[in-house]
Amino acid sequence: MTQTIEPGNPEAPTQAADTGAASHPAAATPGAVPAALKRRMPKYSDLAPLMQFKKPEFSRASRLRRASTIWDLRDMAKRRTPQAPFDYTDGAAEAEITLGRAREAFLDIEFRPGILRDVSSVDLSTDVLGKPSRLPVGIAPTGFTRMMQSEGEYAGSQAAAAAGIPYTLSTMGTASIEDVAAAAPDGRNWFQLYLWTDRDRSLELIERAARAGNDTLMVTVDTAVAGARLRDVRNGMTIPPALTIKTVLDASYRPAWWFNFLTHEPLTFASLSRYTGTVADLINSMFDPTLTFDDLDWLRETWKGKLVVKGIQTVEDARKVVDHGADGVVLSNHGGRQLDRAPIPFHLLPDVKAALKADNSDAAIILDTGIMSGADIIAALALGADFTLIGRAYLYGLMAGGRAGVDRAIEILEKDMLRTMALLGVSRISELTPDHVRLLGK
Repeated sequence: MTQTIEPGNPEAPTQAADTGAASHPAAATPGAVPAALKRRMPKYSDLAPLMQFKKPEFSRASRLRRASTIWDLRDMAKRRTPQAPFDYTDGAAEAEITLGRAREAFLDIEFRPGILRDVSSVDLSTDVLGKPSRLPVGIAPTGFTRMMQSEGEYAGSQAAAAAGIPYTLSTMGTASIEDVAAAAPDGRNWFQLYLWTDRDRSLELIERAARAGNDTLMVTVDTAVAGARLRDVRNGMTIPPALTIKTVLDASYRPAWWFNFLTHEPLTFASLSRYTGTVADLINSMFDPTLTFDDLDWLRETWKGKLVVKGIQTVEDARKVVDHGADGVVLSNHGGRQLDRAPIPFHLLPDVKAALKADNSDAAIILDTGIMSGADIIAALALGADFTLIGRAYLYGLMAGGRAGVDRAIEILEKDMLRTMALLGVSRISELTPDHVRLLGK
């Protein structure tokens, strides 16, 4: 039988004996100081449980465990990496307005959680381009990766394989297509292509990617010329890094990076065996400013796997590349490294989603640029992205601790996503909707 007691009901039963009031006379005396608030000298038995001094740990593993966010990994990366390679990763074009806006876009949202949902088990798995991924995020193509840390693409591809997510090798990667496939034979490897003016060389890369088991070709189209990456200009950034007075001084308090760099195989590329010169000169020598949609048609006829176009920055272009046979689009402004003041992918996302839905298209919508937390990823998925890519976020982990640092970056993002999903009252990616996110100021 359930007894209902109204607030302030004078007839409510009182059982002082059951509450323990009788055993604490001071508690029953108005104005008396509770025993817990009276000062006394601490006893050793009180202090002993509190004295848990830990032996200092200085290993890479312990250092990485202390990183709770991608920003923490960035701080570690900056301390351990010479200025030129770090700035190449960390920087963007011109005044870096685009990069700042892209990150700010993820901050200028409000999550709208649902309550009283069963979130005892949260599943982050999803499908992208016809195959499963354990997490809704993959590793984006990044150039010169072994310059950031000697394990480079090997660390990235192996960490991605271990996490059950795709890894994308850049044309300007510092490991060959074949070596990456051998390093991560059980991983899902994609290849990113810059189309060269010399189509025979492009065709050779495409054929090598297919033979190595890459199931997706990601062609980047926002690089008619190199962006004005002023940090690289000011640092005198060259490939390979030059030993000048400045770099020697920089190395004096970052000896581990230089030791790794000088005692491993010299930098080589997926698309050329050796190059010496500035980053801008290399980029401009590789990019083809004559690209048109006819070239996309040629790629669609040549490549039999999934074809994704990266660098989409307008709704119209998203529709066009899908009409020309693309299986997916990557909404991206190249991490703010090409055109400063370019459109922000996160802001563009709802309009592209609506346009492709109106066209009855099932093309995948992938988003990158500005992602620094798992909450950013969840926000993108809620607004219509099918998948996301990270570049800087994983490179900070790489520079902070090699393969273990990339593992830690992925682990941080995964924990962020699990927590965000649970707090939103969502247990599966498919349950996320635009109702879970509000863009502030709109």
